[in-house]
Amino acid sequence: MRRAAGLALLALALVLVPAHAGASTTRPSLGLSAMPARVALLGSGEAAVRVANPERAAVVVDVGRAGFALDLRGRPRVVPRRGPRAATSWLSVRPARFVLPAGASRSLTVSSRVPRRAEPGDHDALVLLTTRPLRGAAGVAVRMRVGVVVVVRAPGAVVRRLAVQTLRVRRARRARVLEIGIANRGNVTETLGRGSLRIVVRRRGRQTSLRAEPRVLRPRTRGIVQVRYAGRLKGWVTARVRIGPEPSRPAVTRTFRLEL
Repeated sequence: MRRAAGLALLALALVLVPAHAGASTTRPSLGLSAMPARVALLGSGEAAVRVANPERAAVVVDVGRAGFALDLRGRPRVVPRRGPRAATSWLSVRPARFVLPAGASRSLTVSSRVPRRAEPGDHDALVLLTTRPLRGAAGVAVRMRVGVVVVVRAPGAVVRRLAVQTLRVRRARRARVLEIGIANRGNVTETLGRGSLRIVVRRRGRQTSLRAEPRVLRPRTRGIVQVRYAGRLKGWVTARVRIGPEPSRPAVTRTFRLEL
């Protein structure tokens, strides 16, 4: 059973370093795409992913699975399959390998089977699509990996709990950046849309309002949200950080004193 994915903020595309097979003016094949870039499954179920090759050369596509993580600043990376929230072993993909002609597309079937006694909440993994040229093809051999994030929600009680932990100022050359430390203490992935996190800076009756860019926080992880500050308020200020409410999740607010 497929669930609406919402903002596809967990999309991942990795282009590997070209493996040169000799000098050539032949245009390499680079244009693999997959839609949707993020798949959400409720428990055991399946969904279709459409893979397209808009380039002028056919490619072989190998399908694999891997773990998925976000660093503190939200940059995605591939990690080993095993982990406390990994759904890698729950997934299967059909077919595991196929040839995609130039300008063609085809569907893959991504299936999940949630084991008994799985911890409730969201578990995730990557379906990795790795291209390689057909045997005997001329030109530069370029391998490309495209990752489709798959989030599987195991049955059970859903816990949504965000916490604002820290706020500090980082000076980068002439700019000032506010860095907000946020913890996701719940068991589901939280997507903070554009403007969901706001900061109001006050000093002596004057104030400046700032909005953060979208951000995703995986269950039981923490991250840093960065907001560029170009306001005129300087010195010691009061900064109020607020994450707006959503259905089943209350607003989160915390106030800090800091020097700008």
